[in-house]
Amino acid sequence: RLRAGAQFLDCLLATALFRCWHILVFFAAWSTFIVVLNVQGHELKVNPILLAVMGTLLAFVISYRTTSSFQRYDEGRKLWSSIIYATRNFARTLWFHVPGVLLHVLLIVEEPDMNLPEDERMRLSRDLRAKMLVEKKTVINLLGAYAVAVKHYLRGEDGIYYEDLYHCVKFLYPYALPPGLPTSIESKSLLASEIPHFGTSTRNTQVELPQPVTSFHGRTSVSTINEEEHPSRPWKEPAIEMREDPGVNVRMRKKRLILAQNEEKLLFPSSMPPKYSLFDFFSFFPFSLMIGYFADRGQYKGKRAARLRAKMQSSVVSHNLPLEISLYLSSYIAALQNRDLGHAGTIGSLTNALDLLVQSLTGLERILTTPIPFSYVTHLWAVTTIYCLLLPCMTWSVFGWLTIPATVISSFFYFGFLVLGDIIENPFGYDMNDLDLDSFTEGIIKEELKAVTSVPPPDPSHWVFVPENDTIFTKDSERVVPNVWVERGPEEILRMLSTVT
Repeated sequence: RLRAGAQFLDCLLATALFRCWHILVFFAAWSTFIVVLNVQGHELKVNPILLAVMGTLLAFVISYRTTSSFQRYDEGRKLWSSIIYATRNFARTLWFHVPGVLLHVLLIVEEPDMNLPEDERMRLSRDLRAKMLVEKKTVINLLGAYAVAVKHYLRGEDGIYYEDLYHCVKFLYPYALPPGLPTSIESKSLLASEIPHFGTSTRNTQVELPQPVTSFHGRTSVSTINEEEHPSRPWKEPAIEMREDPGVNVRMRKKRLILAQNEEKLLFPSSMPPKYSLFDFFSFFPFSLMIGYFADRGQYKGKRAARLRAKMQSSVVSHNLPLEISLYLSSYIAALQNRDLGHAGTIGSLTNALDLLVQSLTGLERILTTPIPFSYVTHLWAVTTIYCLLLPCMTWSVFGWLTIPATVISSFFYFGFLVLGDIIENPFGYDMNDLDLDSFTEGIIKEELKAVTSVPPPDPSHWVFVPENDTIFTKDSERVVPNVWVERGPEEILRMLSTVT
């Protein structure tokens, strides 16, 4: 948790004032220059009527720009609400409405004609129930991993090797799915710069952290034990564990890199916000020309240099992990149909929830892949700059020396909204203005899934016919337990219902 001072600094850096302070300094200097020239007799004036005409038009256009960005922000929040809604429906339907055992198989096992010993029938029945519970819990874990995968996917963080994702999906075979988003420059640089090393050795026994789950290299199981840490252990090539499944297509049968348990501490954290540095305060011309110089030499670790460093790196083929998980969820629904488990309404509810998950993912991709047109943004910035340059000339005759603060304040109004539009049009990153995706995935979805699966589906007979349920048909002053109503019979219950107001 951030300290009060660090939190205040973070809030300050997230404001529009910080993002455009250099623009305000420039217009303060410019307005001072214009005022001094006018004071010395060099009249630089423009008809003030342009102030009203251009100002009204510019305010309207800037308002439209900011509104468009906020619509993207608001739509992103709505789509995440849809993911939460679909996750709740899927988990509830799966845990409560899908039978906990293959009924037709259980009937065969318990059939007396099978001539199975009693202990054998009990063992088989117990194993069937246990397998179904393991299957249902795995699918619900995968449901939670879907939201986490969407979070990393939107942030451009490829692969499965994150603390909040790895354990839920490491056993899945990858699909050769194309990427649905352009490569995230900033996050790729973060991954490259923060990959931990396994130590040094006189022999080349180190292996880097795995490639993304959906890279062409696939996943392999390797051992990265350092021989200096274990001198008694003879050195050998990393052991590759191939998990073969004859029912899986050859194209899907990739090598998987499965980390050893003692290596899982090297997984990337669930959240990796980029760090600020000095150059983030001087990211404007001409200082911006120096960022590429230092970034190329690894001497700068700010946000913008991270983007530039990532551009210099060769792109890694990445795919769509959330969509890949949705295919496994769909395969589970298909398996339920093949096993005749669940009614048509149950299967339909699961399918509708999964459709909503994929629809939300597609909508989030649309937000990220539909930027504001470059020509529109460029023209808007150019017109705003020209207007603010003319502003001191139009207001000098009225405000005098007050033209300087008036120009700065007006520039802050106009450029502040422009910068604000740039900030909120992509609300899925680590900025304080962005949506709190970690709260959605960890604080809401995963916690709710844990709560749902913490107990078996409750039997109504266990929570309806309890002594505490003693105000069913009566007022608060009268307490009658359910078993007493059963003894009185339905006639008395109906009579009481007719008198209750």
